Amino acid sequence: MTSLKLAGTEVQLLASGAMHLKAGQTLLIADLHLGKASSFRQLGVPVPHGTTQSNLQAIDRDLSDTQAQHLIFLGDFLHSRFAHTPALHDSLFTWRKTHAQLPMTLIRGNHDSRAGDPPSELGITIVNEPFLLGAFALCHHPQQVAGHYTLAGHLHPCITLHGKARERLRLPCFWLGDEVQYPVGILPAYGDFTGMYEIERRKADKVYAIAGDVVRRVEFKDKTCVARKTRKLREKRETNTSAWIAMANFEFFSRLSRNFRAFRVTAVRF
Repeated sequence: MTSLKLAGTEVQLLASGAMHLKAGQTLLIADLHLGKASSFRQLGVPVPHGTTQSNLQAIDRDLSDTQAQHLIFLGDFLHSRFAHTPALHDSLFTWRKTHAQLPMTLIRGNHDSRAGDPPSELGITIVNEPFLLGAFALCHHPQQVAGHYTLAGHLHPCITLHGKARERLRLPCFWLGDEVQYPVGILPAYGDFTGMYEIERRKADKVYAIAGDVVRRVEFKDKTCVARKTRKLREKRETNTSAWIAMANFEFFSRLSRNFRAFRVTAVRF
């Protein structure tokens, strides 16, 4: 869990992909996409079982860790109309009973429009975006809202990290825009069975990557500095290469010269 100030409010970034607003004791979750695996199986695509229970257990842990008093889903609660299965509804009803007193709000996303609202028996308040909460405008689609810092989902952001041995690692991330230049923050997808979109970072953005149980800010070097360092390394490599070639040529001609002298001496003896 990583804490920081955002729009003058202390927030916590959780390794699950959730965000906790401490002032209002509110837990934000984006892009749960419940029933996505079931939807794929109904269309004939073989995918693993158990993602719904895994996601609900993750929410239980986050609620316990943060002691949140309000749970808000930033859109895409259900994946599609095929998600409305008896098994999924039973799992949700059972889970909701364990949090019967907890207010829950769903901000409709694009998948919710196609899937339809969750059953009314779940007691989840359904609203459209933007949903204003203090300094924040809570949305599904990233968009600027005058006078507020937007927190949204939809994009499933991730970042690719490159290692010195040319290895690559894609990690989900919190993508937080500058509060003045572009006051929009995007949460990673919470659901287990979701894709990712590689971000196009702006210079003033802050990016927090999730690796296992760790949330850490990714520091970016200025491109000018990187280019300058790369140029120096290239020049050094070229200098070293030239020196190596010169040394190799010297050794080759020295050996050739020694062999030639030995040949002349042998010739004189004969």
